[in-house]
Amino acid sequence: MITAVAEMEQGLIDAELGDHVVKKRIPLPGRGKRGGARTILAYRIEDKAFFIYGFAKNRQDNLNATELESLQILAADVLGYDNATLKKMVEQKKLIEVNNDE
Repeated sequence: MITAVAEMEQGLIDAELGDHVVKKRIPLPGRGKRGGARTILAYRIEDKAFFIYGFAKNRQDNLNATELESLQILAADVLGYDNATLKKMVEQKKLIEVNNDE
């Protein structure tokens, strides 16, 4: 996950879906990126990144309009959280902080 965000900071984004919602492919063990998963992130460059949805390529091609709109609303919410709110959400296990790729 950290690798995916680092790639995004270098401009390697698979699709910008609008309103700070992006699609990024991530590899799965033994399958690489081509056979991996698609993740949807709420992302603001050099600020915050939240993995908000994921799906296997063979299960779903793209998001429909309703899903995208819902994820854009969620992205606006989570990207607006201040540090105190983020800390509280992690403590309450409403969010999971990712620190490394392990």
